[in-house]
Amino acid sequence: DDAPAASATAAPASPAATPAAAERAERPLPDFGGTTLDGRPLTVRSLLGRGRIVLFFFNPEVEAVRPVASAIAAIAGDQTRHNFELVGVAVGSSREKARAFADEIGLRFPILDDSNADITQRLGLRSPVLVLSVDADGYMGFGMTSFPTDAPDAPHHIEKMLRERLRLPEAREPAAANLLARPEAPVFTAPLLDGGEFRLAEHRGTPIVLVFFLHTCPHCHHALEFLKAELPKIEESKRPVLYGVSVVDAPGPVRAALREAKLDFFPVLRDPDDAVRTAYGTFSGVPDIVLIDRDGRIAHRTQGWTDRDEPMMRMQLAKIAGTKVPMLLSRTGYTGNDVCGVCHELEARTWELTKHARAFDTLVTHGADHDAECVSCHVVGFGAPGGFDMQAPVAHLEDVGCETCHGRGGPHLSPDHVASGGYEAVCTTCHNPTHSLGFDFATFRPRISHTAIAALAPEERARLARDTGGPRDVLPKAAAIVGSDACKGCHEAEFATWSASPHARAIDSLAAQGRGEDSACQKCHVTGAGRDGGFPLGEAPSGHPDLARVGCESCHGGGGDHVAPDAPKRGTIVSLGDKCDSCVILQICGSCHDAANDPKFEFSVEEHIERQRHGTIEAGTGKPLSTSALDGHLQGGAARALAALR
Repeated sequence: DDAPAASATAAPASPAATPAAAERAERPLPDFGGTTLDGRPLTVRSLLGRGRIVLFFFNPEVEAVRPVASAIAAIAGDQTRHNFELVGVAVGSSREKARAFADEIGLRFPILDDSNADITQRLGLRSPVLVLSVDADGYMGFGMTSFPTDAPDAPHHIEKMLRERLRLPEAREPAAANLLARPEAPVFTAPLLDGGEFRLAEHRGTPIVLVFFLHTCPHCHHALEFLKAELPKIEESKRPVLYGVSVVDAPGPVRAALREAKLDFFPVLRDPDDAVRTAYGTFSGVPDIVLIDRDGRIAHRTQGWTDRDEPMMRMQLAKIAGTKVPMLLSRTGYTGNDVCGVCHELEARTWELTKHARAFDTLVTHGADHDAECVSCHVVGFGAPGGFDMQAPVAHLEDVGCETCHGRGGPHLSPDHVASGGYEAVCTTCHNPTHSLGFDFATFRPRISHTAIAALAPEERARLARDTGGPRDVLPKAAAIVGSDACKGCHEAEFATWSASPHARAIDSLAAQGRGEDSACQKCHVTGAGRDGGFPLGEAPSGHPDLARVGCESCHGGGGDHVAPDAPKRGTIVSLGDKCDSCVILQICGSCHDAANDPKFEFSVEEHIERQRHGTIEAGTGKPLSTSALDGHLQGGAARALAALR
């Protein structure tokens, strides 16, 4: 993957001024802009602070660009839901040809015209196609210039690559009745490099190591060197058999390269028509190593090769061989879920159906993956030796993994991690009132319990897999609703601020549409709809003026236990000044400001909160909020957004 070379004289596109910005290793994107194909001015600077930006540079006259453009068009519909914005840059052609190409492919997003090559030269772009990610603060992420454009159904393969890099979830298949079921390895017949034919079906009963490789690839050589040394250590009667599939049909060069590298120790299969690669979907990188068990099912698959792959492969080879699996945990740090899952396969499969398995992706989507406070609870071992490090992040320690709950190396290395009281103390280190209002351990545990998930019926597991994690009702319901006027006596300043907000006039928008008595709509435009003391659904707003608005208790919970003269003031109402905007307040706001009624709200929640903020009391203390603390609130998300746009 090659990102463009930034011009030495280019001005950065103003990354947001946050304390972490100076410590980031990524490069800021040089600012650029121009006119879109439909004649509108557009600059990268104008897009910052709103979400991720995905820049698609393309030359419409290059045939290989076509499948990439089709894949880009396929993900365009996910922009709002996953908080990214596509911007095209048409290079190396005329405006007319670029417009015709965009219309033909269906590129329905802004496309800058770079027919004069100003942007291309500014960025030092040398490729006819580039997909470049930029975060909301203006820092460049990944850059992709190499795509399997010659693969059968190339747009589909490229779309999968883009979804993986952008962390866009694919539609999950319904969870199988047997969580441990392995997919069938596609059977095939292929010619051998040295003559003869290989039929996979004839090798049922023998574990197979199938390696897709390129003879000039150093990573492939390293993987083959490992297998050459490791396979002979396994008892011969149980030893998996290695077969290589050359991804280029060049018998002479392949044979010579393997011989020169002393790697000509295994049979090589030719794939002249890419039939085997197509069957296994091997088009995005090599080596691609597939372990096939004695029953002809895929037990494990890995792409690429690093030092970390060696212990994992040792364990997986032993597993398909049926020999004792060595426990190769990290001696100095955290190991990662994939290693745990070699032995704890059922636990790994059930974990994949939980929100813990997508915890880090939510940070990326919300642009919080560089906020240490947020990251600390969405990764493994944050701040600990060998744990997740924001300066050198690694994928295998993303998400709330095995070692988050069970300790480094689990009970094997951390037998005292879980206190005698059980897991509740572990959970509440992150699921605390600041970040997880309304968390109840007994209620939530079945949602992540391996045993409970394994016991679910297949259709229930499928529903769990499809759960996108929308807002939940986190406010307490025991106290009666008393109306906002009851709050005014003690909270005069807050009441005055709220009275000037749209929330205080929320019913007016319904009345203007003649739907003031529509009970379905009233739920989000009144206070305490249908609750004890709350607005009676279906009735005329004029009969309940204090409740016919989004009042104090819509966000802070019922005040019945709070307003009595002798009632304790702390703990009887929900204070929001000390709550996390994204974790807690978004849950409250999102019950009405959802995707159907207010698209993109969840990705700009801080900006909306600043508009409504009215606190003058230090959360949890009852003391007046200091001027400096109040200034700190005002210098939050709104100020950062302004800094990003300067």
